[in-house]
Amino acid sequence: MYKCAIIGVGPNRARGLAQAYQHIERGQLLAASARTADRLADFADEFGIAKRYTDYREMFERERPDVVHVNTPPSVRLEIMQAAEACGVAALIVEKPLAIEAEDYRAIRSFAETSRLKIAINHQLHFQPRRFALQQRVAAGEIGTIRSVDASCGMNLAYQGTHALQAIGAFLPERTPVQVMAQVGGGKGLENTPKKHFAPDNALAVISYDDGVQAHLQSGATAPQIGRDGIHTHKRIAVNGTRGYVHWTMWSWEIGIDGHVETGAHEYGDEDILGQAQMTEAMFDWLADDSILHPLNLQSALSDFNVVLGIYTSALQRRPVDLPCDPVDGLIDRLRSELVS
Repeated sequence: MYKCAIIGVGPNRARGLAQAYQHIERGQLLAASARTADRLADFADEFGIAKRYTDYREMFERERPDVVHVNTPPSVRLEIMQAAEACGVAALIVEKPLAIEAEDYRAIRSFAETSRLKIAINHQLHFQPRRFALQQRVAAGEIGTIRSVDASCGMNLAYQGTHALQAIGAFLPERTPVQVMAQVGGGKGLENTPKKHFAPDNALAVISYDDGVQAHLQSGATAPQIGRDGIHTHKRIAVNGTRGYVHWTMWSWEIGIDGHVETGAHEYGDEDILGQAQMTEAMFDWLADDSILHPLNLQSALSDFNVVLGIYTSALQRRPVDLPCDPVDGLIDRLRSELVS
């Protein structure tokens, strides 16, 4: 039985992380840490967590957890990784986005070059039962050779764009992005907020892969509005092949093969809890066997975030950018100077 803990109990992902333990067989959520004692107490009471800390470093030292969910702003990702490795924590499951701009991306990449800490990024949609099944069917060749991918989300690149990029990668495994051409617009998402999820309001990108496949990505309010209530409900991906297609949204799915169409509906909340549980179980698999690499591992996330940096670079320089790119420092400030009036 793996000992698990969580850092950060804010109202965004924390409850979903904890609720998933109803469906997790090999781990227990035994400890929690948060800076706000009252919020920590309410959360820990709700989920029956006995060990409570306002300093995550003290939690690491006293509890020695196997797996820690990191539910914090991106600005403190690296310091938590460093502290976890120093205390002998085996694995982290880190909320997205992994980073915000070139400086923290490079720092985390440098850390990863020598660290033995196992890290996965919490793109739980990869393991939602319906989307996972569609990924497997595409991988099995049911829609033929993939020709193109189209993905979109209602929120900006920092909030949901990496979800969309990971979805593209999930349907295009073993491929490498080699170029991006992009445009961005709107500066509200670049204003200072406690969550530090800085990104332009809208982004449009064409990503080319090493086998010639192209993926189109739209992020922000200009993306297709296909969800229910709320801007966060508009995530979708469509994959087109020589024999058919797949289309997945937060509430529906469709697959067409040689003219035969299957379609159905699902409840995103139900799928999400099961996906979160399976994502955590996949970390246990990796802990038990080094050869069972978590599909949402840190190296994969670094590759996805390099595409984000390529999008920003392409938009600022108004040209296609080869990937992986080596972006200049201060990209967010440069975007602010262009987009914030």
